[in-house]
Amino acid sequence: MDIFKLGSRPQKKGSLEYFYGDVFQDPIIESPEPARVRAIKVLFEPKARTAWHTHPLGQTLYVLKGIGLVGNRKGPPKLIKVGDTVWIPPNEEHWHGASEHCQMEHIAIQEAIDGKVADWLEQVSDHDYSLTK
Repeated sequence: MDIFKLGSRPQKKGSLEYFYGDVFQDPIIESPEPARVRAIKVLFEPKARTAWHTHPLGQTLYVLKGIGLVGNRKGPPKLIKVGDTVWIPPNEEHWHGASEHCQMEHIAIQEAIDGKVADWLEQVSDHDYSLTK
């Protein structure tokens, strides 16, 4: 059994390779094999977002605070709010982040396969981000 005390693992800033804007990540769990679960708390400042990406075994998002957006290639992004849960199927190209004027914080849960949890694609364009207007 492992117990990770509050503050024992540093928060890190999201890489500009995978994120746009100010994004802060706090690890929750990266379970050792044979377990596969990975979870992280992510805070997006207004307008911040992920790049387009997929997860080989899917992803669950649970919104902790604020108002956010989640989008896929099939249509305009959808608003997500505190308490909402989003299931993203395996290999679906998608992105998520904060709304234009509000922070959004969520827990992202995904599983690793062969140590891999995501395939990162191109950045989300301002046009794709603004389709909710």
